[in-house]
Parts: sequence; C-alpha cells; structure tokens
Amino acid sequence: MIHANLIHLGYNMWEDQVPAGDNDPALPERVHDRAYHRELRFDEDVWRRLVARMAEAGMNMVVLDLGDGVAWRSHPEIAVEGAWPAGTLRDELQRCRDVGLEPIPKLNFSATHDAWMGPYSRMLSTEPYYAVCRDLIAEAIEWFDAPRLFHLGMDEETAHHQRYYQYVVIRQGSLWWNDLNFLIDEVHRGGSQAWVWSDKLWGMDAATFERNMPKSVVQSNWYYDADFAPPEEPHRRYVEAFAELDRMGYRQVPTGSNWATEDNYAGLVRHAREHLDASRVLGYLMTSWIPTLPAYEPRHERAIEIAAEAVRAPK
Repeated sequence: MIHANLIHLGYNMWEDQVPAGDNDPALPERVHDRAYHRELRFDEDVWRRLVARMAEAGMNMVVLDLGDGVAWRSHPEIAVEGAWPAGTLRDELQRCRDVGLEPIPKLNFSATHDAWMGPYSRMLSTEPYYAVCRDLIAEAIEWFDAPRLFHLGMDEETAHHQRYYQYVVIRQGSLWWNDLNFLIDEVHRGGSQAWVWSDKLWGMDAATFERNMPKSVVQSNWYYDADFAPPEEPHRRYVEAFAELDRMGYRQVPTGSNWATEDNYAGLVRHAREHLDASRVLGYLMTSWIPTLPAYEPRHERAIEIAAEAVRAPK
C-alpha cells in the first residue's frame, strides 16, 4: 500500500507576482510565501534529512513536485537560478530508492498552479504549449526511469483561485477535458500511469465526470479539515467525492494534510477505511504545502509523524 509524502522542489506554483522584498506591501500577507521567486527555494540538507525521516517512519513513496526546480534539457529557459541539473536529480532519486522510497514525478499543469512554466503559462492550449508539455513529461519519465505513476495536478482551475494573480486564465468545458486527456496520453505514451487531483468532480455531476475521466487515471480527492461529516456545503461535497469516486470504480489515493489542522490525516485514513472499497484504495498521500526550507522543517517533520501514526492506527 502507498504511504506517500509530497515534497516541492520547485515552488512557483501559485501567484505570478515577483515580490519586492520579503514583505512586499503590494501583496496580501497570505500570499507572500507563494509569490514567484526567480531563485530556487529548496534546501538540500533539509531534503536529505526529510528523506531519512520518511524512511524511518515507514513511508514508501515520495512525490516530488519538480516545476522550475530542474534544469530541463528540452526547455532550459524554464529553470530558476539554482535549479538542479539532471545529474543531481538522478542522484537524489537514487538516494530515495536506497532507503525504500519510490520517487514519483509531479508537474502541475493546472492554469492556477503553472507559474513554474514561465512564458508557457500564458500560452495555454496552443501548439507551443502542447509541445512543451509533451517534452517535459517525456523528460521527467526518462529521469525517473519510467515511474509507475506520474502526478499531473490539474486542481483549482477557477477564477476565484487566481484572484490575486496578474494574469488570469482558465479552461472550461471540453477544452479542459481535451487538455487533460492530452496530458494523460503523453504520460501513458511514456509507460507511466497518470494521477490527478479530483476536485473537478466537486463542481459537476458524477455522470459528466465519469464520461470524461478515464478509469485508468488514479484519483486523489483531497480534504484538509477535521470534520468528516460536515453538515454544510461546500465541505460536505468535498467529503462526498470520496464515495462518489469509489462508486464509479476509480482507484484512489485519498489525500490529507497538516496545513490547516493536525487532526485531519487520522480522520482521512479512518474515513477511507470505513467507507471505501479497500481494493480500490491504493494508499494515502500527505501534503504540507510548504517550501522545503529550514524554517519549515519542523512542520515537515510533524507531517511525517502524523501520517505514520494514522497509518499505524488499528483498523
């Protein structure tokens, strides 16, 4: 069973503004950590300690969000200053394997989370955009030695989620599905299985979702609050999506976090064990949504502890 943790190498996944200093008054305080930076925000010593901690805690998979944290051979113009060269990435992937962690690549192609693509984030659904996506997926699959899974992100593509952005663009209807299925096909062409966030289901009926989302795609519905029987929308809808995906026959990796509360992850595992078909639950994913930097290391460590405790809890 998958017992995974999501770690960010690249962190330009949110607002596209470049801050004028650490506390730019032009940006809302809540987006300071998420604003665009031209240099890599990733500490290798922290990363290596976290790799060791994950292995010690019994985790068996690390999902590495690459973004612009890699010096892409096909598109070097994407990389930020200090991005890992291919040799460093390969060495660190082997470090993971040596301690029993299966490394899985993630590239989030949601229009809300693609600031890492640089100029291509403003070319959605054009031929140049498709060519870049194709190149990056193929290159990541090569570096990860044909991983069994490849996370494509694709969450939160709404105008609301981009309300602090300088450039706002969303795909809707058949175009969103067209682009998703293009990405899925490219992942499958490389011999990996596509994996996505499932929140598209929150805003549509299950029949439409099932008609457009291939059953081969691994689903990660995510929920970060403590109450798994919320009486009101939208939280009730978020939780109901786990059961809907199960009824439709999708394989799932339910996802939780210590981002909002430390009481979420144990409830997530308990909810899945009580309400979902165990044969379709591939495992669980912890997500902290913080940079891999010394100031955040205690929260990373606590996330690992929380996930380990939840999975070890009696069934």
